[in-house]
Amino acid sequence: MVLYTMVWYKMVLYHEDQPHRVRIFVRMDRHPGGTRRRTILGMAVALLSSCRPPHASTQASIEFIRVPQADEGGREKQDIIQGRVSGARPGQQIVLYSKSGVWWVQPLVDHPFTKLKGSIFSGASHLGTEYAALLVEPGYRPPDTVKELPAPGGSVAAVATVKGSNTPPSKSIAFSGYEWRVRDAPSARGGQNDYDPGNVWTDAGGALHLRIAKVSGKWTCAEVSLTRSLGYGTYSFVVRDTSHLEPAAAFAMFTYDYAGADENYHEMDIEISRFGDPASKNAQYVIQPYYVPTNVVRFDEPPGPLTHSFRWEPGRVSFTTTQRSKVISERVFTSGIPSHGIDSPRMCLYVYHKAKIPLENGAEVVIDKFEYLP
Repeated sequence: MVLYTMVWYKMVLYHEDQPHRVRIFVRMDRHPGGTRRRTILGMAVALLSSCRPPHASTQASIEFIRVPQADEGGREKQDIIQGRVSGARPGQQIVLYSKSGVWWVQPLVDHPFTKLKGSIFSGASHLGTEYAALLVEPGYRPPDTVKELPAPGGSVAAVATVKGSNTPPSKSIAFSGYEWRVRDAPSARGGQNDYDPGNVWTDAGGALHLRIAKVSGKWTCAEVSLTRSLGYGTYSFVVRDTSHLEPAAAFAMFTYDYAGADENYHEMDIEISRFGDPASKNAQYVIQPYYVPTNVVRFDEPPGPLTHSFRWEPGRVSFTTTQRSKVISERVFTSGIPSHGIDSPRMCLYVYHKAKIPLENGAEVVIDKFEYLP
């Protein structure tokens, strides 16, 4: 004959984030083997663990994957900084800092946040001796400058710092009195395209060449971006004949601002392409987003050298294309005009992968001159 004894215990559990108590009554049956006893206690432990905050076991961390060069006097110049975040929660953002004496928020005081795309962040930064990234909660207000960075805790989930690189992370090239960064990373412009720095060079006369060429059986493209921001003013590009481009090739002269994600990256374009349709006009002016019909004006550019320009003012952009002082096309936009931030002009020759007829022979574009006037 086996005797069973029932004993009731009252357990009081405290949730570490809540002031109230959770009471659990556990009945323990004492009998040979103790099987029932262990089962009930296991349930109690499970209940205890369920009271932990959902993020207690998640430790966020930041890793840099592209670091600008070190430059104490780098307020005029900028570069791209990129990194990867592990353990980020919805709503969290990145705050970037560059150190030049003290830590300066990047890229601008009125644009202090860099959004995460999945686990990756990518933003523009003025140059400094060191760089920092903070993963912060919604509602965090970063100071414009600090002598010491905040430690993790409260609204700051993670902090990482890195010294500036000894050399620039990308090749640069001199053209028309400016320094231009040469793209070497893939881009989704036109579809997924690879970029090869070997497709960019200047000749003995100082002209800039951009090329689409095959490498290991795959097309590679070319892009350059100015290493500084110029702001409002007139941007002019003197370009040799581009009327010969195949319908699947595209040449763009445009502005782009990593900090302007909420305003379509401040992108405004002069684009030379038929975008895959041989019967289409071969040029257009665009204020992004392009899917707004009034933001796009297409026109036909003739053979021969052309000067493409735009005058950017607050709330207004005027595009003009001329040939030997003759106006080929012009348009004034006054709606959806982006404000000046940390944008820079860029030139890109790329493959339009949605074309019905794929690119056959590659392409080359020659830019004789770039000019900016405030």
